[in-house]
Amino acid sequence: MNQPETIYVAGHRGMVGSAIVRHLLDAGHPASHIVTRTHAELDLTDQASVRAFFAQTKPQQVYLAAAKVGGIHANNVYPADFIYQNLMIEANVIEAAFCNGVQKLLFLGSSCIYPKLAAQPMSEHALLTGPLESTNEPYAVAKIAGMKLCESYNRQFGASHGVDYRCVMPTNLYGPGDNYHPENSHVIPALIRRIHEAKVTGLPEVAIWGSGRPMREFLYVDDMAAACVHVMNLPKASYEQHTQPMLSHINVGYGSDLTIADLTRNVADTVGYAGEIRFDTSKPDGTPRKLMDSSRLHKLGWRAKVDLPTGLALTYQDFLTQ
Repeated sequence: MNQPETIYVAGHRGMVGSAIVRHLLDAGHPASHIVTRTHAELDLTDQASVRAFFAQTKPQQVYLAAAKVGGIHANNVYPADFIYQNLMIEANVIEAAFCNGVQKLLFLGSSCIYPKLAAQPMSEHALLTGPLESTNEPYAVAKIAGMKLCESYNRQFGASHGVDYRCVMPTNLYGPGDNYHPENSHVIPALIRRIHEAKVTGLPEVAIWGSGRPMREFLYVDDMAAACVHVMNLPKASYEQHTQPMLSHINVGYGSDLTIADLTRNVADTVGYAGEIRFDTSKPDGTPRKLMDSSRLHKLGWRAKVDLPTGLALTYQDFLTQ
């Protein structure tokens, strides 16, 4: 029998990386062939350390899920951290992977790569067709650079070295392992924490940033992990049939969206909070709408399975355990 491939999951302690590891294990991939490193063990912004790690471990596949991430507040306050750290992680891992013979790599981007006012739902063709949302532009630019690194290595080394680096663009993700920090987290974990604390302390109302009118799409993280493994393992001919040399990324979304106001009410119902929800219109809204066109991925045989009420319930249980 053929030996299973050695797979390196970069960012295995993060929400997406940990879900990818869970999915690989559930699919029967032996734990002994899944390579992980904590940040203390391997700083991915350190080029020399990353090169030494790849030279020693020699993985056959790489899931590049490591990134510095955060919500509107964090992106506004720490723009230099977001662009520098993400650029360094991407450049170091992709170059070291290539130099050590890795032919299959999956890079995880973000829906914020698309223009602020992109036509909805956002197709892969919307990339670089307009200005980005200003609040997270540094992070988005870094993610676009990571995509272009993958595309460039494919163009230059695909035929000669068998390089096959793929990119997936997830919509807003949530689920177990998320960051529930009150200021530096994304919208669902921030809402869960704020509304839960209002419930346990008996607050009569909760103030939410913005008008509540922006629309967002949300995907449960275990669905995202399943999509990543699905895309990684597609035959090259099938993948390339639905991409182009200069447009080699694929959107991963749930397929529908809702307003932040409706999301907040869903979270309140999940938590069991009966107080008033007040929207603070002095705070920024961000992009008016972000819905992904995931039709390419649907044609490749994958669709999301976990609906929002189910996903919120699972996420709230995860929050309670933490």
